[in-house]
Amino acid sequence: MPRATVYRLPKSNQRERRAIIHQDQTAAAPFNRRAIPDAASESRWQAADGHAIRRIDWAVPGGDAPPRGSILFLPGRGDHYEKYLETLDEWHRDGWRVTASDWRGQGESGRLGKDAVTGHISDFAIWTRDLAHLWAQWIAETPGPHVLAGHSMGGHLVLRTVAEGRIKPDAMVLSAPMLGFPDSIVPQGVTHAAARLMAAVGDPARPAWKWSEKPGEPPAARIALLTHDEKRYADELWWREQRPDLVMGPGSWGWVERALASIRWLGRPDILAKIDIPVLIVATSNDRLVSWKAVGHAVRHLPKGELAAFGDEAHHEILRECDAVRDRAMMAIARFLDRAAPAES
Repeated sequence: MPRATVYRLPKSNQRERRAIIHQDQTAAAPFNRRAIPDAASESRWQAADGHAIRRIDWAVPGGDAPPRGSILFLPGRGDHYEKYLETLDEWHRDGWRVTASDWRGQGESGRLGKDAVTGHISDFAIWTRDLAHLWAQWIAETPGPHVLAGHSMGGHLVLRTVAEGRIKPDAMVLSAPMLGFPDSIVPQGVTHAAARLMAAVGDPARPAWKWSEKPGEPPAARIALLTHDEKRYADELWWREQRPDLVMGPGSWGWVERALASIRWLGRPDILAKIDIPVLIVATSNDRLVSWKAVGHAVRHLPKGELAAFGDEAHHEILRECDAVRDRAMMAIARFLDRAAPAES
């Protein structure tokens, strides 16, 4: 992949950062991934049409040091911010003012289909309008520089919102962004035409694939797509039990068709070339949920695109991987933000 900046961190730097962030683990307890941190507060914000959407905020860190800036994070399809509490809290302890939000129709922010577990949307533009509305409010109440981050579908949507000219962050961090589905010998246009037909001949809100015998219950093999870390994966299942409204299963045929339409538009070289903002993509060639080839295409055409690349050691959820992998990703993000979004003096 030409133009890609590949981060390979020495182990000494990993240990050094872990000692700083976690304060040697003897002076402070390990982070509890199954609790909302004391420093964070949950609330709801109102979209332009009045739809209530959930958010979580970490205020500006205390102490004498000025705030490092602010990060807004958006999760992936079927996701919820509880899965990323560890990363969000770590950014906060690094000095950032941090916010994360559900997408409308996911997490505990309602559903847009006809049942409680199918992920449906009639148009991705609904989500980009929501993000633009939140962004305008958020930058007015938080210190700069302002960084926009997203995982998977969230990464796709934050990049698309910027490409549409609705918002302009100082920098972006995309974790395994949904810039394409897993590579196939079938041309993307053919796949999109088939999805358009499936959405048209039946109810577009019906599920596009079968996930398990029990609606919303994840299949046993799902962990092999997401992470090598069994404990972090178990944390997600724990949150789904504690907060049943978080549970989401397959996407709808409407979602699939709209996703492909959005992917094809965002993947155009002329569209990517207009995004003149520093972008770090954290991705793995071992990803079986999103296209590694599409990541390379984006990095080559984004004027200020960079890549932190992983291989067989990582699955799709790099920010929820084993410590050795996750530490490398977090260090790559920290170094990128030091260059691309330095603290305001």
